[in-house]
Parts: sequence; structure tokens; C-alpha cells
Amino acid sequence: MAKKFPVHPAHPERICWGCDRYCAADELICGNGSERTQHPVEMFGDDWQEWDNGAPVQPAAAAAAAAA
Repeated sequence: MAKKFPVHPAHPERICWGCDRYCAADELICGNGSERTQHPVEMFGDDWQEWDNGAPVQPAAAAAAAAA
């Protein structure tokens, strides 16, 4: 089972958020990349969960029917 994803971690810069291991930023055990993956709060700010791009969500079948 996956670990619970923290919404507002105390020090997000200390952890790689690329997988469920949450490695220290200088370890990167999983090999997910050469740099750590940032937490959404670092990229989008403290209100990252309320952010919405306003695009309507369409089921794949409806989108495929509309394109045909």
C-alpha cells in the first residue's frame, strides 16, 4: 500500500517526491532521475490543491466520439 502523501510537509526541499520511497534529496535510491522531484507545494505554492486550470473533464469515450 502506498504511503499517505503529505499536503504541507515541513521541509519539502529535503526529500525527493518522485516515488513512494521519499528518499533524501542526496540519495535518490530509486534511480528516478538525476535530480530530485519537487513537491507540488514547491512548484505551485501553498494553495496547490485548490489550483484548477478550468478545463472541463471529458471521459475518453466522449472525447473520441467528439473527435470522429
